[in-house]
Amino acid sequence: MSSVEAQSFLSERNALISVSSTMKVAAEADRLRREGADVVDFSVGEPDFPTPDNVKQAAIDAIHGNFTKYTPAAGIVELKQAIVDRHREDYGTNYAANECVATVGGKHGIFNLTQTVLNHGDEAIIPIPYWVTFKDVVNYAGAKCVFAQTNEDEGFVLTAAILERYITPKTKLVVVNSPNNPSGSVMAREEFEKIFWLAKKHNFLLMTDECYCRFLYEDEPFSIASMPDAKEHVVVCGSLSKTYAMTGWRIGFTLSTVALATGMTKLASHSTSNPTSIAQKAAVEAVRGPQDSILTMMAEYRRRRQFVVERLRQMPGVKIQMPHGAFYAYPNLGEVLKSPGVETPFAFAETLLKEEQVATVPGEAFGTYKHIRISYATSMEQIAKGLDRLERFIRARV
Repeated sequence: MSSVEAQSFLSERNALISVSSTMKVAAEADRLRREGADVVDFSVGEPDFPTPDNVKQAAIDAIHGNFTKYTPAAGIVELKQAIVDRHREDYGTNYAANECVATVGGKHGIFNLTQTVLNHGDEAIIPIPYWVTFKDVVNYAGAKCVFAQTNEDEGFVLTAAILERYITPKTKLVVVNSPNNPSGSVMAREEFEKIFWLAKKHNFLLMTDECYCRFLYEDEPFSIASMPDAKEHVVVCGSLSKTYAMTGWRIGFTLSTVALATGMTKLASHSTSNPTSIAQKAAVEAVRGPQDSILTMMAEYRRRRQFVVERLRQMPGVKIQMPHGAFYAYPNLGEVLKSPGVETPFAFAETLLKEEQVATVPGEAFGTYKHIRISYATSMEQIAKGLDRLERFIRARV
C-alpha cells in the first residue's frame, strides 16, 4: 500500500489536528543526539529533577503488593480523595472524591473535558499566547477556536476587559492557563475573579489549567475554584508532572461537578480504561507526603530565571518580559528576524538547531510570530552553554 493510499483512510477529523510542536522539536533533538551531536535542549518543559524517593518507593511497594490490575476508569478512590484533600489544603476549595477524575496526565484531562462539553458550532476562547494543545483539542471536538490577543507590553496577561470583547452567545468554554505556558505570565487574583464573574454572567465554562500552579515567583498560589459557587462554571485541570517531577508517570486530574466528572469518565472508559495502577499509588504518596521537593525546585528555578533573563537582555535585538511563573522564557526576536534566512521564528529555531545544536520551540506553535520559547528546566551548565551558542548565533546576524 502506498503512502497516498494509506492517507485515504485517515478521517477528516484527524486532519483538524497537528503533531505537538514541542514533541516534534524534542524528537528532532533526540535524533541529533543519537547521531552524536552535543544538543542543548530548551524545548520540552520537563523538570530535570528526579521524582522524589518517597514517591518512587510507593510505586515499588505497589508492585511488590501486586497492585497491578485494572482500577476504576476515574481512578482509585484513595487517589481522588488525596487530590481533593491536597487542593483543599493548598487553595481552600471544597471538592468531593466523586467530583475528581484521575487522568493519564494533565493533557488527557484537558482532552476529555473539551470532547465532553464542546459541540459543533460552539466557541472556545483561547488567549494568545497559548499552550499548543489547546487549539488542537478544540478543533478535534469540532468547535471553533476564538483567539484572544493579549498585550506583550503588559506581560501577556489576560484581562476581563480583553476577554469580554470576544464573548458571543456561542461562547461555551474559556481557557485560562496561569502561570502561562509559554510566556510565564501570571494573572492577578483580582483579574481572575473578574473573569469568573464574566463566566457566571454569560454562562460559559471556565477551564483553569493549573499545571504550573505551584511555580510562582512573586505571588501566592491561588485557584479560581476557591470562589463561592465556582463549581457550576469552573473546571480545574491539573497535573502532577511538573509539581512532583513526574512527567513520565502520566497522572493528572480534573475537578468539576459530578455531571461533568461522569461524562469525562465515560469517555475515559472507552479510551484509556484507567491511569496506570502503579502510578496512581505513587501519586497518592506525592500529594499526601512531604512537599519539600517543590520548594527545592522553586529555589533553583528562581536562580535560573534570573540568569536566563539577564543573559537574554544582553543579546542584541532581543526583548524579554520577566516571567512570573512556570519555567519558560519567551523572548521577542522581532529585530533579529529581519535578518536573511531567519525571517520567522520557525526558520530561526530550525537554523539554530542545525547550526548550533540548540533546540527551542518557535512562537508559531503558541500563536505569536516574533518569539521562541526557552525552557530553563535544565541544568545551569546546559543553560549557560545553550545561551552562549544562542548569543553567538544572534550576533552573527544582527
